[in-house]
Amino acid sequence: MKAERVKELAIIANRVRKNVLTGVYNAKCGHPGGSLSITDVLTVLYFDEMNIDPKNPKDPKRDRFVLSKGHCAPALYGVLAERGYFDPAELVNLRKFGHFLQGHPEMKGVPGVDMSTGSLGQGVAAACGMAKAAKIDGSDYRVYAALGDGEIEEGQVWESAMFAAHHQLDNLTIFIDNNNLQIDGDIRTVMNPHPIDEKYKAFGFHVICIDGHDYAAIADAIAEAKTVKGKPTAVICSTVKGKGVSFMENNYGWHGKAPNADEYAQAMADLEAIDKELGVL
Repeated sequence: MKAERVKELAIIANRVRKNVLTGVYNAKCGHPGGSLSITDVLTVLYFDEMNIDPKNPKDPKRDRFVLSKGHCAPALYGVLAERGYFDPAELVNLRKFGHFLQGHPEMKGVPGVDMSTGSLGQGVAAACGMAKAAKIDGSDYRVYAALGDGEIEEGQVWESAMFAAHHQLDNLTIFIDNNNLQIDGDIRTVMNPHPIDEKYKAFGFHVICIDGHDYAAIADAIAEAKTVKGKPTAVICSTVKGKGVSFMENNYGWHGKAPNADEYAQAMADLEAIDKELGVL
């Protein structure tokens, strides 16, 4: 990936992070920490990799994306708004009655959402079904899903992994957002899922381990997954919860709460400083 494109993606991702904070702040509730950690993966998928058209969000030939960790809807909404699925001005109405941006992704009301999610573990199961449907139909679309590392404590995740490997779903790529924190603290003390890579290998996946904030590495992993035949791919992404906001980074307390006015101002100042480094301001 050329340096110019890396910079362009970084600028887009920073706008998405601002969208996350704007939505959660105005809702007075939500999940900023994990939304900020998965932002870079979503940015590469929606702006460089996926075959999608915001003007035709139900195109049967489109690639599909499932946010299995549905509580991080602010990140998905933030990237969909930037990609042109709906007006970014709607983000201030997150979780408000009478508006379409619910607290978790909802496929009937939000353009660009391929599956309603929220119950952890169920989203990746739906992604497996989509990938299997493509095989049955002879369609060449690809299916992507993002899971939290706390989410993979759910048993249904591993049932889905068995299904995906058994049916040789090489059109399925999942991303594990491995920021090592969940609502109750460090995943290694709550319910240690490590070694995540070895588990997915044992379940029959092709496994790639990357820095989940490295745009070139994300793109290379997606490209590699497209070359794999006969098995699904799991991309284990090492990330920072709360990425980009100084007081949220690596702080599990920001898993599921909104910033107050002063905290929101500081968070936006942190992101504006990144914009300045990127030459935007």
